[in-house]
Amino acid sequence: MRFLSFAMATAMALLTPIQAGAEIWREDFRVSSEPGIELALREVRDTDARAARPPVILLHGARVPGVASFDLPVEGGSLAADLARAGHRVFVMDARGYGGSSRPRQDGPQDGQPLTNSHEIVRDIGAVVSAVERRTGSDRVALLGWATGGHWAGMYAALHPERVSHLVVYNNLYGATRGHPSLGPDGENADPADRSRFNVARFGTYRLNTADSLLPSWDRSIPARDKAGWRDPAVVEAYLKAALASDPTSTKRSPPAFRAPSGAMEDSFYLASGRQLWDAASITARVLIVRSGNDFWSRPEDVTALASHLANAVEVRTVTIPNATHYVHLDRAEHGRAQFLSEVTRFLAQPPLAAAR
Repeated sequence: MRFLSFAMATAMALLTPIQAGAEIWREDFRVSSEPGIELALREVRDTDARAARPPVILLHGARVPGVASFDLPVEGGSLAADLARAGHRVFVMDARGYGGSSRPRQDGPQDGQPLTNSHEIVRDIGAVVSAVERRTGSDRVALLGWATGGHWAGMYAALHPERVSHLVVYNNLYGATRGHPSLGPDGENADPADRSRFNVARFGTYRLNTADSLLPSWDRSIPARDKAGWRDPAVVEAYLKAALASDPTSTKRSPPAFRAPSGAMEDSFYLASGRQLWDAASITARVLIVRSGNDFWSRPEDVTALASHLANAVEVRTVTIPNATHYVHLDRAEHGRAQFLSEVTRFLAQPPLAAAR
């Protein structure tokens, strides 16, 4: 029943003008990650595309799942469709605990240890990579991760370098440096009794997120009073609606709220505390690191440290988009989205090469 509700919501999205006005084909399907865990995926491709580009897997962040993050049914709201038009077969995944994927232990109380940590999501990425390889015939894939999704994508690429041709990470924490204004020991995510530890009591197993809770961080990072001039209100509305629709239980709460596992916040706390959860030295892919100038999640030091550790990558490119927000791929073209899309598509067009040893 849970997936049926998700499928109905996504099917409605396919009837919107974005589908009618472009040669974009979508299919929702599921793959098994491990016993008891099924993952929801969406393939997005342009039926007229002729470019032989690598398949791309898109990885969402800590709260909002895949479709709501990357495939909104409004103009300027679908990074997946933009990449499909550039010649890629694009796959939008929900990690376990998010969206239409299995939600282990989310039907019970919120008290307890945070659910869904990085090592589990890396296993989910592996299952998706295998499914994409079977579906496309490709022996390697490109990974693109936003925020915590960039951390997950990098961790997978470090553990399985032979399966990743291109890696794009943006606005993500890497660790390797201490100090963060909100996510680390100096913020409210720390246990007040021991600020070196994550505040498990505050976050619990999973969090409830209202539509209103998604906007303050975005609002604060926009360097203009006119928020509508910076981001399209239609994109914002679609983003909020899709986030709530990603959880079939959201309407049972007042106000409506969707669930997101707290493991990503726990791992981010330790990354913000200067702990590395993976080492980039084993990555052999082409790597693009993008950071928004007004990002509240990542730090310039994350970019510097990650780039310096990529000793075996065949290419490392770093880009900072001035004044751009954490949500750059959802902002208006002139406020960072156009540059972001240009950098990503140009990078992904580069042929995969074996790393020199």
